[in-house]
Amino acid sequence: MTAEGEALVGGMANAGAVVRRGALVERPAPRNAPALHTYLVALKAHGFDAAPLPVGLTEDGRERLTFIPGDVPLPPFPDWAMTTTALESVGSLLRRLHETSAAVEVDTRAGWSVDLADPEGGTMLCHNDVCPENVVFRDGRAAALIDFDLAAPGRPLWDVAMTARYWVPLVDPASAAAFYPSGLDAPARLRILADSYGLSPRDRTELFAVVEQVTEACRAFVTRRVADGDPVYVRALAERGGWDRWDRMQTWLAERRKTFTAALLT
Repeated sequence: MTAEGEALVGGMANAGAVVRRGALVERPAPRNAPALHTYLVALKAHGFDAAPLPVGLTEDGRERLTFIPGDVPLPPFPDWAMTTTALESVGSLLRRLHETSAAVEVDTRAGWSVDLADPEGGTMLCHNDVCPENVVFRDGRAAALIDFDLAAPGRPLWDVAMTARYWVPLVDPASAAAFYPSGLDAPARLRILADSYGLSPRDRTELFAVVEQVTEACRAFVTRRVADGDPVYVRALAERGGWDRWDRMQTWLAERRKTFTAALLT
């Protein structure tokens, strides 16, 4: 720890801009920070203790949040982060978040992020970015969620599908090999996530269609960032196989729709 603080690594949008100062984390504030801070405080008031609490905003446009100790898996993701136990704990934690979030009134004037938001909207806030880099683990189990910058009103099933995309993962083997341990059984892991979340029979029949929606939304998000000349996304696209990779992922998903749906319903 230096006088300037300890730089925290991980993620793409705020890479190099997140600093820990003792018990606090300082990072760029999203434009809807006041509403997002109100939401995080309300989660805590309703009993959800697995998210950072806001401390305040600085004059130079940064936010201060409580630091949550633990281990955050970074790519290439370690074996311990992809165990069945880890996956089950992610599903359970997401269910806890949704049950609490459903009790928190949504501020409809807040200007929530549209980047990865559910196009059908909803009456509760979804996290929308439960990727490994945004989950804090302790003793091999998911203990907290961080980085709520992309939170927006949506269906719980949208959040489950987005989480499945990152944690199963629901990408073709060539894409998965760059970041995930080998030998992951994707259909079985999708079933484990659904079971640990407590997904209803009806939602299981609909989940894979929403996964395909989510994948389209993620591609559109990258398209916008690249079109805007965002150097982080331009570089990542080039390094990860360009648009051919996205074509391959989406074809792979479409070809395995029946396999994944059967795994969910068996």
